[in-house]
Amino acid sequence: MMANSVAMDAGASDMNTRGQRSLAPMAQIAARFLKDDNGPIAAVMEVGGWDTHANQGLEQGPLARGLTGLDDGLEAFKTEMGAAWRDTAIIIITEFGRTAVPNGAGGTDHGTAAAAFLAGGAIQGGRVLADWPGVRQSALYERRDLRPTLDIRAVLKGVLSDHLRVSNATLERDVFPDSAGAHAVQGLIRA
Repeated sequence: MMANSVAMDAGASDMNTRGQRSLAPMAQIAARFLKDDNGPIAAVMEVGGWDTHANQGLEQGPLARGLTGLDDGLEAFKTEMGAAWRDTAIIIITEFGRTAVPNGAGGTDHGTAAAAFLAGGAIQGGRVLADWPGVRQSALYERRDLRPTLDIRAVLKGVLSDHLRVSNATLERDVFPDSAGAHAVQGLIRA
């Protein structure tokens, strides 16, 4: 009997090395497991190398290469999923945000707010869910970070409850204890 989930790690590495480049083959392998009728219902893929304190770059820098690797990985996953893509929900999150203003080394430091991206055929997409505070100095949190406006647990609760049918009680008690104030975002999954 297969486990309910599979975890894969591309390894912690800087953006110039194997982390993001190894995402596409890892995503294909995860998709093979997930689309199998007897396979797991969830996969977690971790890719390091997003900690860009110096020389982050723009279109040609390590951040652009990392985002290209992420795009390639998502495309490989979607292609391998085939028809099962229509029932798929992908959550892309980071453990921390980045500062709104570059530092003196041409990078960004750890910040407060971050973005989360949802993809997949099961996602009711085509929109941005945000209370955009802006990046004016007066709008920044502690004068350096993008101001957080939505608890990421609310997004995760929305996907877990509507896509995997995890009960609200289980989400509040076992998955995200002490998160009663983070109400599940509704309407993330196609009806």
